[in-house]
Amino acid sequence: MSRLTIFGIDGLPEITPGVDLASLIASAAAAGGDDLRDGDVVVVTQKIVSKAEDRLVAIDPDDPLGHKPLVEAEAVRVLRRRGELLITETAHGFVCANAGIDLSNVDRGFAALLPVDPDRSARRIRDGLRGKAGVEVAVIVSDTFGRTWRRGVTDVAIGCAGVAAVVDLRGTTDALGRELQVTEVCVADELASAAELVMGKALGVPVAVVRGVDPTWLRDGSVQGEVVRAPADDLFR
Repeated sequence: MSRLTIFGIDGLPEITPGVDLASLIASAAAAGGDDLRDGDVVVVTQKIVSKAEDRLVAIDPDDPLGHKPLVEAEAVRVLRRRGELLITETAHGFVCANAGIDLSNVDRGFAALLPVDPDRSARRIRDGLRGKAGVEVAVIVSDTFGRTWRRGVTDVAIGCAGVAAVVDLRGTTDALGRELQVTEVCVADELASAAELVMGKALGVPVAVVRGVDPTWLRDGSVQGEVVRAPADDLFR
């Protein structure tokens, strides 16, 4: 792999509960002259997946803390509290701020919860694109997370289908011929973060395509099964 092409899919309508995301993505890509190809990785933001799956909950629009009871309800564990900010663990095993509940790009008076099973969401979109566009693509559902001890946010994968979440390089050799002992690369997170560069936070582009990925990455994948670290292996919880 020497070159990647990354582009956003423009022209998607406002997403409402129950819509067929795969059909909308395929139509928007074709209308924009960017027909999907076999081997593409389609990155879809969590927000539109949550909207399509009706993971929207009404809150008091006049209460700036109206979503906080939802945070407590969605968290299986609160790891840290600082003022109004909670660092939580979700039922998925994600450690993130406020259980991943988001108010941005959602109608006033509503909060968006994470999809119940983001890997399943990715599989559904992948299968839909196969049927609508006749292509074999991979799908990543992305969300914006902070990182411990680092400023700023970046997009990561919370679900995937048709692409490896983690590529295990242990047993291979580096450029100097040394055997790699511990190197596992979370390519799903890297692809999600790369795609975010063309989607932005306020551009209204919730879907992007990464073209030219290593074909060996295109296999069954799962964020839940490959990325989420078991508590017994976690040095920080």
